[in-house]
Amino acid sequence: MDTQQSRKIDPRTHIGRVALVVSDLARSLEFYTTRIGLRVLAQDAAGATLGVAGRALLALRAQPGAKPVGRGRTGLYHFALLLPSRADLGVTVQHLIETRTPVSGASDHGVSEAIYLDDPDGHGIEIYRDRPQAEWPLTPQGDLAMVNAPFDVPGVVAEGAGRPWEGMPPGTVMGHVHLHVNQIRAAEAFYVDILGFDLMQRFGGQASFISAGGYHHHVGVNVWAGVGAPPPSADAARLLWVEVALPDADALAWATARARAAGLTLTAHDDGWLLRDPAQNGVVLRA
Repeated sequence: MDTQQSRKIDPRTHIGRVALVVSDLARSLEFYTTRIGLRVLAQDAAGATLGVAGRALLALRAQPGAKPVGRGRTGLYHFALLLPSRADLGVTVQHLIETRTPVSGASDHGVSEAIYLDDPDGHGIEIYRDRPQAEWPLTPQGDLAMVNAPFDVPGVVAEGAGRPWEGMPPGTVMGHVHLHVNQIRAAEAFYVDILGFDLMQRFGGQASFISAGGYHHHVGVNVWAGVGAPPPSADAARLLWVEVALPDADALAWATARARAAGLTLTAHDDGWLLRDPAQNGVVLRA
């Protein structure tokens, strides 16, 4: 295969599970079930898997005594739970208000409306809803132009008025992940040149947004932890891996062949392959 399409990752590719180390499993489960609204799908002494409607989205590994997420390190900036509608986001925002759950930020990105918060260990979380692609802001040249505009709290909450909070709605998926990296160009080379994602937008040399199939982004990378930042320490809460979910065995074989051709080390991981980006963030390729 020597077509341009053969150099791109399958457009049906999306983000699957995100795996995190947490210091107190019971505390994390209470937070993710009662505040965020995920459900426990499996649990043992070593950790738990949480998700929505039987779909696994988050894997927690217990490491008692782990320090909070370290600053100035590579790793997770946030994982992002994508809700089916603006009304679902409104119900969620109202629930967070009623439970007095601290929120670290909220923005209208043009392509989406999003709120941000941290879990008890300091792992970043985004909860958002997408706008229809026809409404996404573009430059005069037709390129994506995501923005940071004020979040319309009254408008969003009004959309969900009268609906009870019942946890994350069944259509919730892992929309994207945003990672701290140590070099933007090296991260782009890994995700775009090797794995075959599309570069959708750059923010002033400090962040880039990357996707499959024309989505605004499945992976964000930034150097806000510092250019040359080291990976997280083994005694801290941290990102273990992000799952890149490929649609079938052929797509997985294509992606792993690209990685091997670039000289990357792949390690068998469950029914997929674990590799690391240049900032040592774990990426699991799985069909």
